[in-house]
Amino acid sequence: MTRSLTPRIEINLAKIAHNASTLVGIYGAKNIGLMGVTKTVCGAPEIAKVLLEQGIPMLADSKLLNLKRMRDAGIKADLVYLRSPSLSEVDMVIEYADISINTELAVVTKLSEAALVSNIVQNIIVMIEMGDLREGIMPEDLDCFIQEVLTLKGIEIVGIGVNFACFGGVKPDNRKMDDLSLLASMIETKYTLPLSFVSGGNSANYEWFMGAADVGRESIYLGRETLNRLVIPELYTDAFTFISEVIESKVKPSMPYGEIGQNAFGEVPQFQDRGLMNRVIVGVGNQDVMVSGLTPLLDIEILGSSSDHTVINAKDSNLRVGDEVTFNLNYGALLSLMVSPYVEKKYSYVI
Repeated sequence: MTRSLTPRIEINLAKIAHNASTLVGIYGAKNIGLMGVTKTVCGAPEIAKVLLEQGIPMLADSKLLNLKRMRDAGIKADLVYLRSPSLSEVDMVIEYADISINTELAVVTKLSEAALVSNIVQNIIVMIEMGDLREGIMPEDLDCFIQEVLTLKGIEIVGIGVNFACFGGVKPDNRKMDDLSLLASMIETKYTLPLSFVSGGNSANYEWFMGAADVGRESIYLGRETLNRLVIPELYTDAFTFISEVIESKVKPSMPYGEIGQNAFGEVPQFQDRGLMNRVIVGVGNQDVMVSGLTPLLDIEILGSSSDHTVINAKDSNLRVGDEVTFNLNYGALLSLMVSPYVEKKYSYVI
C-alpha cells in the first residue's frame, strides 16, 4: 500500500463550504455581504471555487501572484488586491485586480496612468485609519484625498474601508462603526458618490456584529472570531489538519548537556531537567510551519523546533518511527503551511 506523503495538510472542502454558507446566512440577515479572503490559503483555486459556490462573489488577496493563480485557473469572480500597492506593482495590479485598496495619492496617480494605457477603469477602496495603526488615511485628511483622486482619469472610488485587530489589536466597537458610517454618508452626500463597499473589517468584527442592533454598513477557514479565538457556533474548527511523520523515537535526557550558547535562530534556549524522556522527532520545522501554532491531538508536548525538525515529548503515546502525528492549527500555522512548497496539500469533500 502506498503511504501518503508527509508532511501534509488535509483540507476538507465540505467543512469550508459549510462554514462559508453559514456565515453568508448570518451576515446576510443584517444585509452585510462577505468578501472571501484567500491569502490564508495561498489563493488555492480549489478553495476559491468553494467560496463562490456558497454565495461569496468577491475574492480578496494580499499577494498579486495569488490573484494571478486564480485568474489563470479560470476563477470567475471580482478579485480585490487586499494590500496598498507598491509603485513597482502598479502594472500587475491593473492586469489582475478588479479593485485595489489604496492610501497613497502617488500610487493612485500611477494606477490612473496605467489604467489609461490599458483603456480600463481601476476601482479603488480608500482605507481609513481608525486606531489599529496599520494602513489608512487619517480621517481629517480624507476629504482632501478624495478631492485629489476625483481629478484622476481611469480611477473610480467604489468604497471605503477600515482595518481592525491585525497590527494594533484594536477592537471594532459601536463608536468606531458609527464613525465609519458617518464618513461614508459624508462622502456620498458631498460628492454624489455612491459607495458600493463600506468595509468594517474582518472576522474580528463578529463579536460587535452579533451584539449590534444596527450594523450601519460591514472565519470561514478556522471557525473562530479573531479577537479572542472563540468558536463561532455551528462552524467547523477542523477544516484543516496537519500531519507529520515520526522520523526518530528514542529515550533521551530532557536536558541538553554541554556548554549552552545560541540555537539556530539566535536564541539561548532554557530547559528544565525532567529526567529521561520518550522523545520523538517529526520531520517538519520552522521552515515549513509556524510550530508555535500547532496543537497535537495526542497527549504529547512540543518541546521545540529547528529549521526541519520538531522535537516532542511523546509521554506514554508509544509513538514509533513511521507513525503519523496529527495537529490542529491556528491562523499563523495555517498561513505558513499553505505557502510552504514543502508541504503536500490533500483535498477531500467528505464530512
